Amino acid sequence: MAVPKRRTSKTRKRKRRTHFKLAVPGMVVCDNCGEMKLAHRVCKECGHYNGREVVSKTETPEDAEE
Repeated sequence: MAVPKRRTSKTRKRKRRTHFKLAVPGMVVCDNCGEMKLAHRVCKECGHYNGREVVSKTETPEDAEE
């Protein structure tokens, strides 16, 4: 079983862990509705991508009851 001969120093440990960080997703403003959306993806609010409607956002049965 491999066991380290010496204790790993705080500096060496922290240098190794510098890349263990959270990445913020690339968010952009939708050209059609102005909502924030993930880059290179269809807008969840209006269904537009690259200046045209890709997914039609019609009223669902749950929305009609309200």
